[in-house]
Amino acid sequence: MSACSDKSARQEFSRCSASAFVKVACAAAVLLLSTLAAAQTLTGTVKNATTGKPATGDEVVLLKLGQGMDETGRTKTDAKGQFTFKLDDAQSPHLVRAIHQDVTYHRMAPPGTTSVEVNVYDVAKKIEGITVIADIVRVQVEQGQLEIVREFGVQNSSKPPRTQMNERNLEFYIPEGAQIVPDFSTATTENGNPLKSAPVPEGEKNRYSFVFPLRPGLTDFKVAYILPYTGSANLDPKSVYPLEHMVVMLPKSMQFTAAAASAGFKLINYPNEPDAIVQVASNTTPGQNLAFKISGEGMLQPPQGSSHGGAPSGSAQSNNRPGGGLGPPIDAPDPLQQGRWLKIAYQWWILGGLLLALITGGVFVAFRQQSAGRALSRQKLSPSASATLQEEDDYGPAEILAAHTIPPAASAHPTSVLLDALKEELFQLEVERSQGQISQSEYEKAKSALDQTLERALKREAQKA
Repeated sequence: MSACSDKSARQEFSRCSASAFVKVACAAAVLLLSTLAAAQTLTGTVKNATTGKPATGDEVVLLKLGQGMDETGRTKTDAKGQFTFKLDDAQSPHLVRAIHQDVTYHRMAPPGTTSVEVNVYDVAKKIEGITVIADIVRVQVEQGQLEIVREFGVQNSSKPPRTQMNERNLEFYIPEGAQIVPDFSTATTENGNPLKSAPVPEGEKNRYSFVFPLRPGLTDFKVAYILPYTGSANLDPKSVYPLEHMVVMLPKSMQFTAAAASAGFKLINYPNEPDAIVQVASNTTPGQNLAFKISGEGMLQPPQGSSHGGAPSGSAQSNNRPGGGLGPPIDAPDPLQQGRWLKIAYQWWILGGLLLALITGGVFVAFRQQSAGRALSRQKLSPSASATLQEEDDYGPAEILAAHTIPPAASAHPTSVLLDALKEELFQLEVERSQGQISQSEYEKAKSALDQTLERALKREAQKA
């Protein structure tokens, strides 16, 4: 072969190679662009879990979680219950809020999420399958003041599952002369986080109700109130509902006496709180005499067997699970632990000490930390003052009545809302892993992203503190 022929062949080969390189580069660029475009799109489906069909025409809101919680998109589901959002910042966590029949439902979308599914439920003012599982009363005395935290576990086992929403979803009485402590009343949905939800006074004296939706599953309500104390007091819970368990907890330095033997109170041994008297009456009926007398003084101590069992008085790390830390059933095989309301204890137990310190509970510890606030809370609260405490729409129901909606200026701090959202997603992530719904690699990827976001949020909170 001549030199001329070799040169021509080499030129032809070079042209072919260059052409092939350009084609590959173009294909790679197209693939990269399509990948980036896909990463900036979030798709999802809203399912009506009551009917088992797609939720058509429901409003869906996209919230970006960063320094605050900013709405970045709003749309409605199509005939298949599907929706699509373009993400301006795919590296930030987002929260998807679906609104169905004026009740909101949420789903976290950590960085890297491309698709989510949100379950919603049909709403009715009154449904079957609502039961009050437990009424827990924690009592202590400090500086001549009786301090009570009362907690209710309400189970919605409706079939098919539906959400109950009315102005009196949970009613209760407080003692004569008691004053509800502002900012300590909360409602917690199953797999959710405590949301401020102030009880509203009814027409009858000392009778209150929570205006908060009872979604399928367990909802935990908590209220704190104080009243003067002169060494002894007669208390009557006046239960409005049949109860699986009526629980009274007080320090061993105090005395408990049931007003009537028919109440059926029994002293149980609860290892997690060896310094507490725990009295339990099971399977009670509405109107049953559950009154009791207390005397003496003392403060309840943080429960043992928790990550904060040794936390000093006043520490923000004290345990605040339902009933102040009624622990897992494995600790004590007694009637108190057989109730389904203990499911909430598992939710926060899984997340460990860091997230426990962030929850808005810890009522008894907060009592000690806020002596100035306690003086203010002694002033008589008007119905309008109670109404202004509603803060559920920060990360919760959109259906709160206009008369009870808190003004935007008084809403919870944006960073606190972010922390609540992150805690809920962390818990849900642990549940999905334990149930085998996600792979280990998917779990590690999502967990890492959430941990980084949570760490940044905690640093901001620490700087502000």
